[in-house]
Parts: sequence; structure tokens; C-alpha cells
Amino acid sequence: MEISRDRRIGRENRHARVRNKVRGTQSRPRLSVFRSNRYIYVQIISDETGRTLAAASTLGGKGNLGAAQQLGRDIAERCKQLSIAQVVFDRGGYKYHGRVRALADAAREAGLKF
Repeated sequence: MEISRDRRIGRENRHARVRNKVRGTQSRPRLSVFRSNRYIYVQIISDETGRTLAAASTLGGKGNLGAAQQLGRDIAERCKQLSIAQVVFDRGGYKYHGRVRALADAAREAGLKF
């Protein structure tokens, strides 16, 4: 139990450091990633207004690498519908590796710039 608590606290500290630098605006919102053991959640957030502009997740499906790639394409499509071309990537304190990287690469391939 103690190890998982330490890991969670470490991730939250890393995320706080990233959030001190990364700020989403209305013209270039923040693409925030949350990765649980089972699923992945992404949100497009405008920090100026404090509102979530779009959201997607792998909830109800699988949370593997293929699902992360599909999620990246889905969120890029939702951004296109909202006329958002550029975002700031917030990896949420997770390593840019595995599912987080697959999601980011798929979003870039689908036309999202960050």
C-alpha cells in the first residue's frame, strides 16, 4: 500500500510542476491526459475560462495501446469540429511513453498541432 501511495504522490508533484508552466488559452487550449490502470481520459481545457471544451475516453472499451491511438484520433476530430488547430499537451505527470505517447502521436497524425 505504501508504494502505490508514494507513486501517486510523486505523480501529483510532477503534474503540479508541469501545470506551473503549461497554461491553456481559448485559442490554444490544454490537452490534459489522465491514465488509470484500466482506461485513458483526455480533455481539451481552456484555463482562461476554466471550462472543458471537449472530452473523450476509452471507458467501456479497452485501455490498451490501440485504444489510446483511437482516442488520439477521436479527440483530434472533436477539436476540428470546434475549430481548434493547436493545443498545449499536458501529460499529467506521466512519462511520455507507452499509451500516453501513442495517444499524442495519433492526435498529431490526425492534424492536431502541439
